[in-house]
Amino acid sequence: MIAATPPAPYYAVIFTSLRTEGDKGYGDMADRMVALAAQQPGFLGVESAREGLGITVSYWQDLASIKAWKMNAEHLVAQQTGRSDWYTHYKTRIAKVERDYGM
Repeated sequence: MIAATPPAPYYAVIFTSLRTEGDKGYGDMADRMVALAAQQPGFLGVESAREGLGITVSYWQDLASIKAWKMNAEHLVAQQTGRSDWYTHYKTRIAKVERDYGM
């Protein structure tokens, strides 16, 4: 599903990853993180796709909202588990969306 974001500007956190073999609780935690992020002030939406390479883009009102999400206690546990159990490689990028359009 395509996120219904407000008019720009806003911010995007782009998380790109390569997974380890097996689920190891990943699916449940990924669902929990989306639900938890949606409760955070400044959250605007999320889009995710996985076909070998996983890409999740979450949208945020401002940099302070992104920082608060990064420091969320449950999210910190997921980050640590990701490093130890779920990902062989990952990269996080934060970008300011200056313009968006579509149909």
